[in-house]
Amino acid sequence: MKLHQYLPFAIIGIFSACQPRESKTVDHKTPSTTKQSCYAYFNNKDTASLTIITSGHVITGELSYRLFEKDGNKGTMKGEMRGDTLVADYLFDSEGRQSTRQVAFLKKGGKLLEGYGEITEKQGKIIFNDISTLKFGDGIIFTEVNCQ
Repeated sequence: MKLHQYLPFAIIGIFSACQPRESKTVDHKTPSTTKQSCYAYFNNKDTASLTIITSGHVITGELSYRLFEKDGNKGTMKGEMRGDTLVADYLFDSEGRQSTRQVAFLKKGGKLLEGYGEITEKQGKIIFNDISTLKFGDGIIFTEVNCQ
């Protein structure tokens, strides 16, 4: 075969390579609102701070405690709202160790009241025995503050 017999195929190949291709990717972005809220607790020499980011049904954030004459801890949390109660897993560092415990906060006005109740350890994580029996308002009460 002669070279000129392949010329039409070469030209078609060049032109098709230069044509813009239709994208097969689909944009799965859905409009979602992300909201950041910040809270603080001050009582004598005890302080704590909480920043939560709400994106759809998922709530993430940072939580830290600096309680007088106790080891401080700081970490991240991820959870969800169950009615007016935020329930989350708190992954934190304290005393050189990383731990996970469940936390709960009742939203009341511009405040978040930390919940306390009976706990147990399950698969290396501290969890509440029964969230419906938690007591709120007797411990740390976070007040909403401006985020910095």
